[in-house]
Amino acid sequence: TMATESPRRPSRCTGGVVVRPQAATEQSYMESVVTFLQDVVPQAYSGTPPEEKEKIVWVRFENADLNDTSRNMEFHEIHSTGNEPPLLLLIGYSDGMQVWSIPISGEAQELFSIRHGPVRAARILPAPQISAQKCDNFSEKRPLLGVCKSIGSSGTSPPYCCVDLYSLRTGEMVKSIQFKTPIYDLHCNKRILVVVLQEKIAAFDSCTFTKKFFVTSCYPCPGPNMNPIALGSRWLAYAENKLIRCHQSRGGACGDNIQSYTATVISAAKTIKTGLTMVGKVVTQLTGTLPSGATEEEILAHSNLRRSPLVPGIVTIIDTETVAEGQVLVSEDSDSDGIVAHFPAHEKPICCMAFNPSGMLLVTTDTLGHDFHVFQILTHPWSSSQSAVHHLYTLHRGETEAKVQDISFSHDCRWVVVSTLRGTSHVFPINPYGGQPCVRTHMSPRVVNRMSRFQKSAGLEEIEQELTSKQGGRCSPVPGLSSSPSGSPLHGKLNSQDTYNNFTNNNPGNPRLLPLPSLTVVLPLAQIKQPMTLGTITKRTGKSKPAPQISPSKSVGGEFCVAAVFGSSRSWFANNSGLKREKDQSKQFVVESLYIISCYGSLVEHVLEPRPLSTAPKISDDTPLEMLTCPRASWTLVRTPQWNELQPPFNANHPLLLAADAVQYYQYLLAGLVPPGSPGPITRHESYDSLASDHSGQEDEEWLSQVEIVTHTGPHRRLWMGPQFQFKTIHPSGQTTVISSSSSVLQSHGPSDTPQPLLDFDTDDLDLNSLRIQPVRSEPVSMPGSPRPAADRRGVSTV
Repeated sequence: TMATESPRRPSRCTGGVVVRPQAATEQSYMESVVTFLQDVVPQAYSGTPPEEKEKIVWVRFENADLNDTSRNMEFHEIHSTGNEPPLLLLIGYSDGMQVWSIPISGEAQELFSIRHGPVRAARILPAPQISAQKCDNFSEKRPLLGVCKSIGSSGTSPPYCCVDLYSLRTGEMVKSIQFKTPIYDLHCNKRILVVVLQEKIAAFDSCTFTKKFFVTSCYPCPGPNMNPIALGSRWLAYAENKLIRCHQSRGGACGDNIQSYTATVISAAKTIKTGLTMVGKVVTQLTGTLPSGATEEEILAHSNLRRSPLVPGIVTIIDTETVAEGQVLVSEDSDSDGIVAHFPAHEKPICCMAFNPSGMLLVTTDTLGHDFHVFQILTHPWSSSQSAVHHLYTLHRGETEAKVQDISFSHDCRWVVVSTLRGTSHVFPINPYGGQPCVRTHMSPRVVNRMSRFQKSAGLEEIEQELTSKQGGRCSPVPGLSSSPSGSPLHGKLNSQDTYNNFTNNNPGNPRLLPLPSLTVVLPLAQIKQPMTLGTITKRTGKSKPAPQISPSKSVGGEFCVAAVFGSSRSWFANNSGLKREKDQSKQFVVESLYIISCYGSLVEHVLEPRPLSTAPKISDDTPLEMLTCPRASWTLVRTPQWNELQPPFNANHPLLLAADAVQYYQYLLAGLVPPGSPGPITRHESYDSLASDHSGQEDEEWLSQVEIVTHTGPHRRLWMGPQFQFKTIHPSGQTTVISSSSSVLQSHGPSDTPQPLLDFDTDDLDLNSLRIQPVRSEPVSMPGSPRPAADRRGVSTV
């Protein structure tokens, strides 16, 4: 690729490397194998030695201040400015690490690069949430990079046993946290930093980095993720090593020995184009080996099994804000403070977990990797036993064993991509509220309601619920009618009587109560593989294959670390570098592009196009989907030994520093504090300045009339454009005072104490264009603390 038109050049802003995207097609994607072969094998006929590449150990897409859409003011007007957040990518090498940003312009920019020995895990810490009571001890040093490397800061401790926090502003190390056992992973949000150890989790406060709480009851997982956890914006999910009945939430995983589950799988399998062979295979696997209903002995055996010391597949979710300091213990004697949910998710040990962006859905996978489960968490403020966990989906990957390494949601939570160690990324359609994905739910650019207008008006749901309750159970063989499988011993505490009571009491509205929503089995619409021949090439040429994240897994064959993330398309530049980017170019896709980074350092943008099933006789709202995928652009981001390191201290205009400043400033405003370096306290006056363009003395007068415009960005319809508003012309008659609530006219009738006609209304309708709304006509309502002269307010109390 180092031709005359080089895709790499130095960046003016950071001094790092900038990589332009190259157009990619299905053919060029597979041909990358050939170029890799030429890179690795020294060619006798070519005089130039091949460019050596550094070995990648792990890859990760990061969420930090740089792409925080909620707290970085730059992205608050996304829809009007087209200011999309960049993708932030961390690459761990056998020597050091690298940080890349891929902005919407499509030119990847190197932000940080260092060679200081192997790094096991790294995170760019987001600016913490602050309040009047809680300030950030490290505000001048941010942004911070948390690193776990083989030789820690002290140098004496065993490898990978300490977390070092470096300031990217000054380059110094600001904090080091030591542990006795090796660290497996780091997670962080704006409240806490979570350090994952063997069968333990330690959480530290983001402002002070003092220990907040710790968990010692994690289930040991064989790998590659030795202790899987999921951290949302507030909740933390981890694999518990036992099931405690008194804390167990309602619902959880539906067992596999259930008739309706088989029926659903068969109906799902029929939509696959491979035909009946697949159906036969699934049916024998589900009916041939497993009984259709569980007997009492089996349920007893199940409960005895639960008393054994360690139970796999149990998930506990805790609220990191309300959980008590110190050890978090889930036991018969402990109270449930801070425990949000506690439920069985799989029968095998859990391998990987992830929350969706809203934090209400949790995807879990087990060590077999056949099926992934999607749960909806519905909490109760009182205790975890009152919470409900709805098993919405079983995402069926296949019958071979595979270890999951990465799970990623699209921003609207309608797509989830699960990547395995084999290097395959499986794309599944889901709905945040459950139910079968179809043309109606997934072919529109926006999320649709759970029920269409027809379903609401036709009363289909009531009929379905009555049928379900009359049958007295929830294992109807018809998939649409089964509310949720009841054959599972885990659903013991929920019976059909509760269901009936709920209907007779007219209480179908509480989602935590029965009936639970039906379980849907979903098959992947697309499976995006890495060019697999690479694995054999690495062996043939004597180059070692990339190691998995922590330890070699038990599976045989090549293992490929990959990470995936959804984002707006950035391929326009690669395909037509001469043209300007059109504003609506990203709007034409129903699904965002999927970006996959491989262990060979190539980032590929795949365009996903869902469409109705081509074999369907007619297309309706409920037609199943299929998907076309094609690679559109690629970036070669792997470092070579010739590249310079890019280390802090950085300039003030470095993107990571600018983002940290913007988010911290916003945090100060939210907390009502004075941002450092700003003159005096922020009044309403000044905060309005940032929104208005002219700073005349009248702006305070306009403030109330502008509220509706300022707080709702377009393209919302203006409040007064609705049909319920009518506009009338106001003619001031004579020397009438235009009154406001704070005017003294309200107290007396003027000098002669005779009532004066205040306003005459001309009742002719008129169009909006002829109406001039001028702020001079009325003053805003007097507000507490408004900087209006006291003389204006005498005798008036604001209610």
